Amino acid sequence: MAAPKNQAAWLKEAGEALEVSDAPLPTAGSGEIVVKNAAVAINPLDWHMQDSGVFIQQWPAVFGCDVAGEVFEVGHGVDRFKEGDRVIGHTVNLVSGRPQDGAYALYTVVPANKAAILPSSISFTDGVVVPFALEAAVCALSVKAPGPCMPGVLTPALGLPYPSIEPMPSTGKTLVVYGGSSSVGSMTTQIAIAAGINVIAISGAHNLELSKRCGAADTFDHKDPSLVEKVVAAVGTSHFVGIFDAISIPETYAHSLGILAKLGGGHLACVHPPPSDVPDNVQVGMIFAVNEIASPVWEDFVTPALRSGKLQCIPPSTIVGKGLDYVNEGLKRSKAGVSATKLVVEL
Repeated sequence: MAAPKNQAAWLKEAGEALEVSDAPLPTAGSGEIVVKNAAVAINPLDWHMQDSGVFIQQWPAVFGCDVAGEVFEVGHGVDRFKEGDRVIGHTVNLVSGRPQDGAYALYTVVPANKAAILPSSISFTDGVVVPFALEAAVCALSVKAPGPCMPGVLTPALGLPYPSIEPMPSTGKTLVVYGGSSSVGSMTTQIAIAAGINVIAISGAHNLELSKRCGAADTFDHKDPSLVEKVVAAVGTSHFVGIFDAISIPETYAHSLGILAKLGGGHLACVHPPPSDVPDNVQVGMIFAVNEIASPVWEDFVTPALRSGKLQCIPPSTIVGKGLDYVNEGLKRSKAGVSATKLVVEL
């Protein structure tokens, strides 16, 4: 039987549209699987990479972080998966630079410790919203010591426990998630709550219900003129950990720093470069969403949590179209801005 044909959406130059053309069929190395993709998702990081070439290590490039599909090949030393398994996975082109590690292709290499079985009750287009957001959430919450993110910027180190599939008693700690209806904000809320952390979510008024579905104890409209005071009151006498700012723009930084000032400091974890002028009692960092610290969550938590409903595929997906040619459209729509959804391309 002839080998299947692979194609990829290649970025040949920063600022250009992706071009769909043939690509080598990847093979699974030790500790890896090859996934025949049924769906891929678009993240804001992706259009930043397209526009500026940031993080691109090899030209032409294939990037993208989220895949869902069936296992095509299993590499040496992998015993959690077999050919034909339905899986979701987080790709690592961001650190490897290899085209075969990018999501925007028909076949993609995924580390086995960044993949999980997708229950048959969940569609590929729903499940694909999980991987990047999950990795980012664990990197935001559970890293114990600051590490390098980009020149002059360290990663946050909140040191919070891993999520558990078993009911967790409250730790008495409270985390504020700014951008609670975003993909990463929604996932961070779910992961924190599964670790026994109380979450206060901030989002647009029309998205507050989404944050409640994720388990947030209190939700607040980011346009509320009394936002800072209301969040401070909601934290109350609990052990305030800090803020995960999943939006990370000047407006949200102003509110975040106002909350931190009234609560005596804490962590400020960001998804973009953090503000440079912060008080000494604020520990600031930018997440880098590839880290081995997430491996135990992939291996032990994701599948049973999806199966039980403890982990939900939130926010819901919006399907841009079917075929790699629609990745460009997805990137354009992501850059224009989306709310309470994640853009997905079917394959």
